[in-house]
Amino acid sequence: MSELRVRFAPSPTGYLHVGGARTALFNWLLARNQGATFILRIEDTDVERSTKESVDAILEGMKWLGLEWDEGPFYQSDYFPLYKEYVQKLVAAGKAYKCYCTAEELDAKRNLAMVEGRKPKYDGTCRDRAVQPGDQPHVIRFRAPHGGVTSFDDLIKGTITFPNEELDDLIIQRTDGTPTYNFCVVIDDATMHITTVIRGDDHVNNTPRQIQLYEALGFPVPKFAHVPMILGADKARLSKRHGATSVISYRDMGYLPEALLNYLVRLGWSHGDDEIFGREEMIQKFDISNVGRSASVFNTEKLNWLNAHYIKNSDPDRLATLLLPHLSLREVTTANGPNLTAVVKTLQERAQTLEEMAERALFYYNAPIVYDDAALAKFDKELLLAVFTAVIEKLSSSSAVDAAGIDALFKEVCTENSWKMGQVGQPVRIALSGGTQAPGIGEIVVTLGVEETIRRIQAAREFVAGK
Repeated sequence: MSELRVRFAPSPTGYLHVGGARTALFNWLLARNQGATFILRIEDTDVERSTKESVDAILEGMKWLGLEWDEGPFYQSDYFPLYKEYVQKLVAAGKAYKCYCTAEELDAKRNLAMVEGRKPKYDGTCRDRAVQPGDQPHVIRFRAPHGGVTSFDDLIKGTITFPNEELDDLIIQRTDGTPTYNFCVVIDDATMHITTVIRGDDHVNNTPRQIQLYEALGFPVPKFAHVPMILGADKARLSKRHGATSVISYRDMGYLPEALLNYLVRLGWSHGDDEIFGREEMIQKFDISNVGRSASVFNTEKLNWLNAHYIKNSDPDRLATLLLPHLSLREVTTANGPNLTAVVKTLQERAQTLEEMAERALFYYNAPIVYDDAALAKFDKELLLAVFTAVIEKLSSSSAVDAAGIDALFKEVCTENSWKMGQVGQPVRIALSGGTQAPGIGEIVVTLGVEETIRRIQAAREFVAGK
């Protein structure tokens, strides 16, 4: 194994967001490309907002995408004693101190700074306080270095530098004794020996503070790579108002995991002009240096195109299994109908999602009880009756067993009666499916079976005769 160690560290305050999934994917790809270790850590120190349901949703999303982890999941809430130990080390070394400023006093300082046009930051009231108030409520603040700069070479964005005078003394332990996010992250990454941190660029401003903590504690500083955000079509940060943002929502809408992975990897990363990437190809070609610096725009049409590609090229048996939940939601029972794999084969060429495929599969299991009147109205009643009768007679005496044979049979009907294929095929398609949007006639007849096909055409003939 490589010495490289990366991690994905979501907070369990909701579902696995597509932005988080892309971050997890980039970490996973780098680890697999380098033969390294990918760690999953659940940052659940926000006790009020963290839930088991969210943890389960995150794990479910990761498993569905196939982003298996090598170590974990580790839970920050299990390490509170460790965080307190390191807080006390900093206090004992004079690198952290107790701050007794009340919330009201801090608000007043913040408001004054804003009135005076200064950047609101803690003014260091308790930093060198000579007299300690005793057991009064207090937080623990990190004694940040004054003067100079904190700089790091981001693997995506290049060199980033922060003047230390802009960074105030960070709270590392709250009044109730719980540690804060920035402190926990440093302890976790250091003790888990994380060598490279790949995360969203909304964390860029946290990085100098964390670097200062690494150095104060004597830990090696990892490399950082900050991935640009994913935006909606309006160039605002992707959110629910742009549509689904949950990974599991995309599963439920009928997207394949390989399609979503392929789409996410191309949101910000490129390899020439290539668009289609299987898992192994992603692993082989992935390089963090090829991640762009600009934000990416989520394009559902592009995702649909990719999903259609993967559906078209997927194993029909697998698609049939994946399609079952979508049919169940429509109260469709496949046990007494045509073979589901055979149904899938007639639909996968044109379907963009499994939801779409499920809708188009309904007629195979539920014979139409109503017909597209507008479509039927394009044909003369006598012609419809004659077509239905001729097709029933031809099917009743035919020995055709495949779609090509059935298509040839329909051509015979047209030739014998001087009809055009549109005059025969479209009415029969309506009789079998209720509408005009259905697979080819030969495919439908073979999938339904001749007996069921004749029964449906007879029902349509009776319907037309009774009008």
